[in-house]
Amino acid sequence: MFKSAILSLFIIAQTVVGIDPAAVVGPIKPMNAGNNGPLDTNMDSYRELRIPYARTHDTALGTEYGGHCIDISEVFPDFSANVNSSKSYDFTNSDVVLLDMLKAGTKPFYRLGQSIEHQTKKYGIYPPKNYKKWAKICEHIIRHYNEGWANGYHMDIEYWEIWNEPDLDDPDDRWKTDPRTWGGTQHQFYDLYVTAAKHLKKCFPGLKIGGPAFANPRKYGPPFLDYVKEKGAPLDFFSHHMYHRKPARITEDVRIIRDMLDQRGFTNTESILNEWNYNRSWSEAPFHYSRRMRPTVKAAAFIAAVMCECQKAPLDMLMYYDLRPNTSWCGPWAPFIYDIRPPYWALYYWAELTECGTQVESSCSTDNIYTCAAKSEDGELRLLLARYHDDDSHNTTREVTISVPEGYHIAEIRLTDSKGMDYTIEPSGTIAMESNAITLLYLKPNNNK
Repeated sequence: MFKSAILSLFIIAQTVVGIDPAAVVGPIKPMNAGNNGPLDTNMDSYRELRIPYARTHDTALGTEYGGHCIDISEVFPDFSANVNSSKSYDFTNSDVVLLDMLKAGTKPFYRLGQSIEHQTKKYGIYPPKNYKKWAKICEHIIRHYNEGWANGYHMDIEYWEIWNEPDLDDPDDRWKTDPRTWGGTQHQFYDLYVTAAKHLKKCFPGLKIGGPAFANPRKYGPPFLDYVKEKGAPLDFFSHHMYHRKPARITEDVRIIRDMLDQRGFTNTESILNEWNYNRSWSEAPFHYSRRMRPTVKAAAFIAAVMCECQKAPLDMLMYYDLRPNTSWCGPWAPFIYDIRPPYWALYYWAELTECGTQVESSCSTDNIYTCAAKSEDGELRLLLARYHDDDSHNTTREVTISVPEGYHIAEIRLTDSKGMDYTIEPSGTIAMESNAITLLYLKPNNNK
């Protein structure tokens, strides 16, 4: 009886990860997209991340990018100027930002609007004096980057997002005294979106026009969607934001938002979570804790866990905030010196899955261990594991057994944890994983040694 009880406890404590190469799920999605692009200083390491898309939000706040860039008020500084004259536009620094993205192999995801304004006096966040003119300014920005207008380019940028977080400050709270992203009413924003989206879609029917990067999509999304539907405006993608400490809480939002879109007939509208990161709380003490955590192994485990979970959720793209250097939101690179930090390897490991292309079924018998497996055309498997705990008192190591599919062998194991970044261990069917750690396994067919 006693022996049986011990055996049962041992079996319960086992952690087994399984992979089914024959169970194809679909493509590996761009869960490793981000906000903002490289500088010359970190160009090589950025390129190696193979970031599929980089969103141009808060770019103007990064002095390393030149400051005067991307935002409508920076590209078109005098709103009274002639909208059709190339002399009214200042593309210089924006050109550099986008060209550097392309140099790194990353496609720009252009946010049309304004960066957040935390300062006492606000400048660009108020409703434009003329919505139609604002839409025409956006049109000329697109023509500059996609059609060569005003000594421009042919970048083939497909995503064009209208505004950012028009709902950040609740109308009954901070919005009255200190708005940060939109200084008008919600209905004023709805009218701006509808005017701009209709105009841009008429000019560029093949491009993806959407937005509006809601901070509180579950609260403000429904009335916005109803208005857009009523007015017959295009919404090729619906973008939204979520900062949290629990991967399950993020995917809960993702599923609710997909249902919210489908119930209103936006079944072909992409759902894009284009700002997210680890954040314990917006209150002062836990927010400072979060700042300290974002460059750490714990953050790397969180990032990998969220990517694994969102891959399995009804989400089309995930865009980490922020790859803009020298901010507390940028986990992958150390400020000013650009040394690589643990979160870099979470994004890198995902790029390795993307290289394979196709997701296949994977599973784990234990909570707090997240998995995603990919298969290449020649049959190679890659398996990402993330063990993540937000509770810092949880500091045990767990033995994780890989149930290797028949006909395969483990060829390589890469680990990032408290002992080091992206180091390799002897290939084995059992891996010791710390409470916060990520590992990438390469499994090859036995006929491919």
